[in-house]
Amino acid sequence: MAPQRPRVHTDHRSAGPRTARGRNLRRTPVTTDDTILVDRLPVDEHGSLLGLVTLNRPKEMNPLDWDTGRRLGRIFDELAADSAVRVIAVTGAGRAFSAGGDMKKYQELQRDPQDFPQFLADLHEVFSRISQQPKPVIALVNGIAVAGGIELILSCDLAIAAESAQIGDAHLPFGQMGGGGVLTLLPRAVGPARARELVLSGRLLPSAEALDWGLVSKVVPDDELVDAGIAFAKEVAKKSPLAVANAKSVLNTAFWEGTGIPAGMRLEREVTGRYCLTSDDAPEGLRAFAEKRRPAFTGR
Repeated sequence: MAPQRPRVHTDHRSAGPRTARGRNLRRTPVTTDDTILVDRLPVDEHGSLLGLVTLNRPKEMNPLDWDTGRRLGRIFDELAADSAVRVIAVTGAGRAFSAGGDMKKYQELQRDPQDFPQFLADLHEVFSRISQQPKPVIALVNGIAVAGGIELILSCDLAIAAESAQIGDAHLPFGQMGGGGVLTLLPRAVGPARARELVLSGRLLPSAEALDWGLVSKVVPDDELVDAGIAFAKEVAKKSPLAVANAKSVLNTAFWEGTGIPAGMRLEREVTGRYCLTSDDAPEGLRAFAEKRRPAFTGR
């Protein structure tokens, strides 16, 4: 029982949502199978770049599995170390930004009392590293963004959405719980009442509603998504890199420490790990997904 799919472009080639027209791309495959791509896009005449990271498993809707999460952390670190890169952006190829974890792999992972807690810990560590990068990090949200996809968005400094984007949590319909920060960060982003409604209903927000809620800062036509990221990077490139890094550090540190986020993240990881490893409903949701049927939850 997959989430409702919006009308988005369905080009499944190895490309981002829409590459900027008329620009020379410097593309670096990060793995031998090209499941993550890195482009360095020029944003001005001074050599400033936007580091564009594209999740490139479009047929699987760009899942954030264990290996992908680890590699994302390394890629963001590498881009942060490149002085020419002024802003880092992340997006997805095909019709999804990211549909979250790999549900098929979860069936095995959630049976392992050692590996699953470690997976959650590693996921939190990667998202924390992304949020703590000294350079601004933006999510360019194309298509569907659910589960780990919305958690990746919440780890970024801001998000720009394509008109066709749809964003939600969507853990509960499959008997799962958010374990990568959505239960802690979403209430801070949109307010407690709206966060409860989105998590408990499992519904997807169309881009206009996500903008109204403050989950994204701008909505643009699908074919202008990357250009919107470049335009933002061009404005950032006019500023002092050190001042930008310091301003971001103060903004994020004050926000995290003032709202009890670290404690909330620890609680989320612990409760999610215990539920997924010990309940009957968590594996039932995964089996139902694999068998393309409605889950038969028992509350145990």
